[in-house]
Amino acid sequence: MPTTLVESNLPGLVLLHRGKVRDVYDLGDGHLLMVASDRLSAFDVVLPDPIPGKGEMLTQISNFWFARTAHIVPNHLTGIPVADVLPAGVDPSLYAKRAVVTRKLKPLPVEAIARGYLIGSGWKDYQRTGRVSGIALPDGLQQAQRLAQPIFTPSTKAAVGDHDENIDFDAMVRSIGLELAEQVRDATLRLYDFAREHAAGRGILLADTKFEFGLDADGRLQVMDEMLTPDSSRYWPAEEYEVGSSPPSYDKQIVRDWLETQDWDKTAPGPRLPEEVIDRTRARYAEALWKLADLRLD
Repeated sequence: MPTTLVESNLPGLVLLHRGKVRDVYDLGDGHLLMVASDRLSAFDVVLPDPIPGKGEMLTQISNFWFARTAHIVPNHLTGIPVADVLPAGVDPSLYAKRAVVTRKLKPLPVEAIARGYLIGSGWKDYQRTGRVSGIALPDGLQQAQRLAQPIFTPSTKAAVGDHDENIDFDAMVRSIGLELAEQVRDATLRLYDFAREHAAGRGILLADTKFEFGLDADGRLQVMDEMLTPDSSRYWPAEEYEVGSSPPSYDKQIVRDWLETQDWDKTAPGPRLPEEVIDRTRARYAEALWKLADLRLD
């Protein structure tokens, strides 16, 4: 059965960072322990109610993709069993499916985004300027329309509480240099193409996705953090796709839609979620895990 974890507690390990979802510990030997909790954030606020098992599902989806794309770009996974690094007395079953031991990389200060469809902030930018991250697109495109070719649209990596901002490729070059920027762009589009083809075979459209990259001690580019999860990607059921409207996605949109009906100013603390909203959201993540990776956790 899935476990529920709101906040990790690992005495003796150095907590480097507690983010909206993940807790990261320094193992002191060039390795990190990354723990995906069941916390849920919406509108940049961590909500008081978790989604049971969400951290396990996100981790298993990431691991599925890391294993299948290592031939395209190496990743941060070490293969070291989580149980080997947990402090004495900690129940390993609570962390086995939601944590990974990774290499400690130097993260790049940009988000690497591939878009195959015109939706989200890309659609808003196109409506305003006819461009997305400086890339000119044909006139007359509609919301959610598939692009002739996937495009690379980097963004800034904002601090917690701030919003990422789309930037053009030249701005990325100024930030990390031309050679590395080209490596990131090529890796992002190759990963997106691979994942889009796999998802399509499962009846799912991969509209867009965001990767994070880092450099190892030898300056080699690697994928890090999470990968092709419903939290970092926009997955649509193919049978519900229709140009001109925003299809339902395999993520926390159920929660966002419910929150929009509440008298809430989108500042902490967020409102308590009804059980029905929690259950529907959990089912949506579970459906994505099953359809993409043939895995069930319950």
